[in-house]
Amino acid sequence: MSWNTRRRGALLWFSLAGALILSMVGISSGGLRDSIYDPGKLKPVDSHTRLKVGDPAPDFTLPSTDGRKISLHDYLGKKIVVISFVPAAWTPVCSGQWPGYNIAKEIFDRYNAVLLGISVDNIPTLYAWTGEMGKLWFPVLSDFWPHGAVAKKYGVLRSDGVSERALFIIDKKGVIRYIDIHDINKRPGLEVLERELAKVAESEGR
Repeated sequence: MSWNTRRRGALLWFSLAGALILSMVGISSGGLRDSIYDPGKLKPVDSHTRLKVGDPAPDFTLPSTDGRKISLHDYLGKKIVVISFVPAAWTPVCSGQWPGYNIAKEIFDRYNAVLLGISVDNIPTLYAWTGEMGKLWFPVLSDFWPHGAVAKKYGVLRSDGVSERALFIIDKKGVIRYIDIHDINKRPGLEVLERELAKVAESEGR
């Protein structure tokens, strides 16, 4: 199968992921769908980051659901880093966004990129939620305590204590190359992320 065919498949999956994940994944209480809390339509953006493209990315160390401590500086000189902040576990859009990245792993591999998923939920909550979505290939990190400290560093902590739905692309030198503080009610487009990753990879000579 050609790269373009696989890429089209990944993009199609990402566009359908929310509905598919909720309809396909089951848990003992009656299915993931029955455990999802719908907060309704929220204010699209409720924070303001002072960070801009070209700034050094704030370093951090956070616990992951697999028991490791993950630091941004672990990837300096090795990988392009995509940080995906999501607002909350067990909510509809988040429960489709991260599984969509699971299917799109080839895109990250193609550009020598790693994805770090961050939420302000605690480890037990993230462990249970991501377990019901299926095994994710990327680290899932808890920004629970001090509550939202990393989200605050990045300027994406909302007034209600959850993070924005936001993407940051950081190059191998630790410099921010792309920022998307997205409408919290919608999933960011995978095609846009792929395009921006390609730009960073090209500038670094892969």
